[in-house]
Amino acid sequence: MVRISSPRTIGTWQRTPLLGLALLSLALISAPANADDWPQWLGPKRCGVWRETGILDHFPKDGPKVRWRTTIGMGYAGPAVAEGRVYVHDRMLAPDVKNPDNPFSKNKIAGKERILCLDDKDGKEIWKHEYDCAYEISYASGPRTTPSIVDGKVYTLGAMGHLLCLDAKDGKVIWSKNLPEEFNSGVPMWGFSASPLVDGDKVITLAGGADHVVVALNKDTGKEIWHALSAKEIGYCPPVIVQAGGKRQLIIWHPESVNSLDPETGKPYWSEKLLVNAGMSIPMPRLEDNKLFVTGFYCGSMMLKLDSEQPAEQLLWKEKGKNEQPQSTKALHAVMSTPYLKDGYIYGVCSYGQLRCLKADTGERIWESLKATGEKDEPVERWANAFIIPNGDRFFISNEKGDLIIAKLSPKGYEEISRAHILEPTGKTGPFGGNRSIVWSHPAFANKSMYARNDKEIVCVSLAAE
Repeated sequence: MVRISSPRTIGTWQRTPLLGLALLSLALISAPANADDWPQWLGPKRCGVWRETGILDHFPKDGPKVRWRTTIGMGYAGPAVAEGRVYVHDRMLAPDVKNPDNPFSKNKIAGKERILCLDDKDGKEIWKHEYDCAYEISYASGPRTTPSIVDGKVYTLGAMGHLLCLDAKDGKVIWSKNLPEEFNSGVPMWGFSASPLVDGDKVITLAGGADHVVVALNKDTGKEIWHALSAKEIGYCPPVIVQAGGKRQLIIWHPESVNSLDPETGKPYWSEKLLVNAGMSIPMPRLEDNKLFVTGFYCGSMMLKLDSEQPAEQLLWKEKGKNEQPQSTKALHAVMSTPYLKDGYIYGVCSYGQLRCLKADTGERIWESLKATGEKDEPVERWANAFIIPNGDRFFISNEKGDLIIAKLSPKGYEEISRAHILEPTGKTGPFGGNRSIVWSHPAFANKSMYARNDKEIVCVSLAAE
């Protein structure tokens, strides 16, 4: 494994209007080849696939080149990258205030949430918006959701339910909502964690309250368009739209059921019961070949077969072990990492850090490995985590130790190619996780680079092939 030891530094391309073929050619020449943005949760298509080419196959001896590092505050929220700017949501404690030693505590903790806009060239701050926000949640480090950047606007959702629409140019507030006040709902135990989805003229977000598990708001004004679903808890799972049965279907998984809605009206298409302990509906459902896969720490795994002719479903299989303990699990009991489906197989991280491969048709386990969440096959640790990001024929795996791994995943097994240490783990799991240090923030991949953060800094490293 290589470890980054580059000196610490502080750290747009603009889309040119196409006024004819000559300007189009000029724009193509001046723009970075095959460069993509990462403007929301899990990237441009909200699927966690990194499609850029020209990416290195193996890390240099001293690790990937550090483009810049910038000091930031605490938080779990992953960064977003759009049009030469990097957006990250963090938290600063009030003077003389500190977080409790036990992250499960729900004391009232004074502080501010901030949205930072940084220049992708050097990581320097372009603008900042901050607001007072006292926390009364477990794991009070900071915001959880990735900003969404659409049509010159930035949409953010804070841990206590502050939903903001900002001008991407200067950070001025266009509109804002306090979701618990607006919809007479409570704040989830671990805060609002489901990254909002911008779809057409709508911002779709989990909210809470009677008949308001999910709401759609006008993205330009914040005015409610529709609301839907009732449940005791809203959970933490990001909304996602899939195409199946000749319809665009909005999938909402809350702790009582998996639901399909018409994203334009909120009208329900179908619902499948799936009860989840502790409100832990977290990983985003994934679709391949009309098979919709859902997994959770306590509930295990469920595969639904979506009808090809109409928005309907049937249960293909469901597997739940005796409990979430590693020797008792079946299929996959993912905690927070979104699994990936490819060519009829499922790849995901289970309850104690086991990277597993399953057959999509049956849930049968093909193999498991602990190497992605550790440095070798180590003793398992509760909630051990890694994020899986495919690029071409290999995967970039960002684990909670701050390592970035290049590996091949196939039904034949886990094949590690290269590994580099990118960030120091600054968070804590708490006593139930052995009080180990962790990084639980999903990185962004854009401009042939990776953008990753912990509770102290955000770093941009180049992954471009030489």
